Amino acid sequence: MKFNLNNRKFKLLENSGNGEVSNQTIFHYFQKDGMIWANYSGGVIIKGFLLGKVLEESLEFNYQHMNENMELLTGECKSIVQVNENNKIKLLEQWTWTCGDFSSGSSVLIEI
Repeated sequence: MKFNLNNRKFKLLENSGNGEVSNQTIFHYFQKDGMIWANYSGGVIIKGFLLGKVLEESLEFNYQHMNENMELLTGECKSIVQVNENNKIKLLEQWTWTCGDFSSGSSVLIEI
């Protein structure tokens, strides 16, 4: 494995218009062997969780969160992991809502 997400924090760099994550949302990741999980909140998101697995150079996970309208939203995501020369990580994400309009989008998260 070329990366470890344990105890790393991320924020949004860009997102599709149908996403709820904003530049106020902070993701706190954890990793144990091939399993990842994270807590996230900020902006319209009150509390969120994700759980998934590490593949060769990517992540695959499901997520759920509650927004400030008390809506429970769920989705799935595949992320390509990029590590720069300073060992900072960027996540290039392709996600799909598994509720609501079932639309898809993309986002980029950067390590803070």
